[in-house]
Amino acid sequence: MKKGNILIKNASEIVTCSGFKAKVGKEMNELGIIKDGSVVIEDGIIKAIDETDKILKEFDEEEFEIVDASNKTILPGFVDSHTHLVFGGYRAEEYNWRLSGMEYMEIMKRGGGIINSVKGTKEASKDELVKLGRKRLDSMMSFGVTTVEGKSGYGLDYETEIKQLEVMQQLDKDHPLDIVKTFLGAHAVPKEYKGREDEFIDFIIEKVLPEVKKRNLAEFCDIFCEKNVFSVEQSRRLLLKAKEMGMKLKIHADEIVQLGGAELAAELRAISADHLLQASDKGVKDLADKGVVATLLPGTAFSLKEEYARARYMIDNGCAVALATDFNPGSCFTESIPLIIALATLHMNMTTEETITALTINGAAALDRADEIGSIDIGKKGDIVIHEFPSYKFIPYHIGVSTVEKVVKDGIMIYDKCKMFECL
Repeated sequence: MKKGNILIKNASEIVTCSGFKAKVGKEMNELGIIKDGSVVIEDGIIKAIDETDKILKEFDEEEFEIVDASNKTILPGFVDSHTHLVFGGYRAEEYNWRLSGMEYMEIMKRGGGIINSVKGTKEASKDELVKLGRKRLDSMMSFGVTTVEGKSGYGLDYETEIKQLEVMQQLDKDHPLDIVKTFLGAHAVPKEYKGREDEFIDFIIEKVLPEVKKRNLAEFCDIFCEKNVFSVEQSRRLLLKAKEMGMKLKIHADEIVQLGGAELAAELRAISADHLLQASDKGVKDLADKGVVATLLPGTAFSLKEEYARARYMIDNGCAVALATDFNPGSCFTESIPLIIALATLHMNMTTEETITALTINGAAALDRADEIGSIDIGKKGDIVIHEFPSYKFIPYHIGVSTVEKVVKDGIMIYDKCKMFECL
């Protein structure tokens, strides 16, 4: 039996999320259900999807690892398309300050915020960061994630930014999950550059970005386009330079104030614009018109007690909406996909079907990978999650609890809850 050859049969439902590009508007409700279905994966690639009786007539079970998914649901692997998974140090005390009502500026004065994480990340060795990253990826895997985006941005200097990206490069080689790397050197303004933000952008463009590109350490370039961080013009300057160098673009846009980040993302044809809590009507229209994925991060709004991004408005106006965790040590210390699903369905007026689409094919599109992951289609990677219930409708219904039983990556079983806990 060849490694990467697996046949998953007798599934109560296969939720294919079929497609090779982002789904927009009403398309997000189209899941492509196959009842009593089977999936065949050969050499890590999906070979066939159909009703079980048809599959078993065509393929010899002896040539495959067989998984019986009777009374269970099969979905594509989830794609967590916005995280900050490599960092040193934690900010639990800061979280408790927030719970007591302390304002963000006061937390900053006490040494909190992104700068706190910069200190911890600078002090951590590469080996320490790899060990921490591996543990976090294992947790993400248990929630059904098979591809994750990771950003730098807790260095704000040459050495630490490069170190974060090198750690992600190592993790991508060593861990079963695929890691899509994003350079976020312009995540905040270092103390030594306060009032000299243009000079910091010059430093990123002249010193750090060329090394990132030369060593192929990141596929995407991102920037925190926000009031009191980086202006629209500063963001445009950095992103245009990154685009000239052949990098793809993302933007932290319109999270705190309505600055025009969404409009900039559309202007530059970024792959995604992320956060978007304050995005204008025009910004949403521009994203829809230019095919930029709107990546929404409800866990962050929940953690900060902010209003959620207008998912319903965006979908109804033709946007492709993706969902992600924004896992980070400050504003959203959670990698919980079940939490994101609960928030999207209960508080963002998204249907179950839209939510699943947002975490699969649209998450893949937010990483410019909709042609190879995010759905159960012939020719795509064999990234499959088996859920313990007979219908996808149980996923949000089991509020805040993971329904993931098994995870298959490239046709190989990488997680099996039944081997960790006795399954009755």
